[in-house]
Amino acid sequence: MRFTPTELTDDELALQSDVRDFLAAELPPGSYMPGLGMSAASDRAFSKKMADRGWVGMSLPKEWGGHDRTAVDRFVVVEEMLRWGAPVAYHWVADRQTGNIINKFGSDEQKTRFLPKICAGELGFSIGMSEPDSGSDLASVTTRAERDQGGWIVNGTKIWTSNAHQNDWFICLLRTQPLESGGNKREGLSQFLIDIHDTPGLELGPIPFLNGEHHFNEVSFTDVFVPDENVVGVPGMGWNQNTTEMAYERGGPDRWLSVFSTVEQLLREAEGTAMGERTIELLGELAARWWGIRNLSLSVARLIDSGHAPSIESSLVKEMATRFELETIEKLVELVDTELSLESESLFEQLLSQCVLTGPGNTIRGGTIEILRSVASKGLQGLPV
Repeated sequence: MRFTPTELTDDELALQSDVRDFLAAELPPGSYMPGLGMSAASDRAFSKKMADRGWVGMSLPKEWGGHDRTAVDRFVVVEEMLRWGAPVAYHWVADRQTGNIINKFGSDEQKTRFLPKICAGELGFSIGMSEPDSGSDLASVTTRAERDQGGWIVNGTKIWTSNAHQNDWFICLLRTQPLESGGNKREGLSQFLIDIHDTPGLELGPIPFLNGEHHFNEVSFTDVFVPDENVVGVPGMGWNQNTTEMAYERGGPDRWLSVFSTVEQLLREAEGTAMGERTIELLGELAARWWGIRNLSLSVARLIDSGHAPSIESSLVKEMATRFELETIEKLVELVDTELSLESESLFEQLLSQCVLTGPGNTIRGGTIEILRSVASKGLQGLPV
């Protein structure tokens, strides 16, 4: 376990101030609907403005369009964006993990083709990991890619694919070698880059929330051809690559800031009124827990900058953060004790209503609480995760 106490440096604090000034000018309170962390709206124009400031693809190399910044620099930008409820969904996955995976494992041709567009905020990616009937057992991938002349033929289904209807490509974990009876199901997997909207045989099906909003998708493959040039890294090494990808996905601010804008709006609407003891106690508890998880998450970013792949640490952060967000929603609902409605005149009640509807989805994305505990336990025992 390598959690080390750390604080932002003067340069990092200056970056934080720049981002806050940018947000205050671009998205003043009352001019937009705040998003719930990484579930915020998709806005290509806003992503382009961020990219123009050098805040997309920050840690990628300059030779591929990036800025050679640190994971902590990105942490600072992401924290402010999510805290503000900014519309970051379009560039989110590409910036958080896909760009890093292509940079680490991809060919020069893939880097040339994808990384400059990611860094320019011009390319949105989704993630093709989860499958129907697999629960949280990611290694039980059955969507298969079979060898064909010049490429692979893909058949199967992916599920819970966030924003596939709005993004351009996705990185997909597929089985490229049959699983033998009693064999290691983590072997024989590979990662592929697949065009979402211009690939014959690929179909999208929406998975709506209870309120009718559309975030998740089911993606079906029927004899889909993917050329060899779109295989990321070495065929058969997909599980190792995917483990690295999950370290980027699980430990960041997106795992503990989804409810922040809702709590902040509660304080805005309560300004000038006396808060009861129950409210004060709740806000104190939430602030203390939030700050603790935030410092652990910042420590994960420092580990990434030091060259580690902190899969255990990031899994623990995600486990604690997911529970924190769900418990925050439950306690806010108890505090308000009113019939929530998306049509309420109170923006706080609108946001809290969305939290109630979408909060359970946070336990799916990036792994369930049980799986995260299993990853941490196995890792601490020196077992493969």
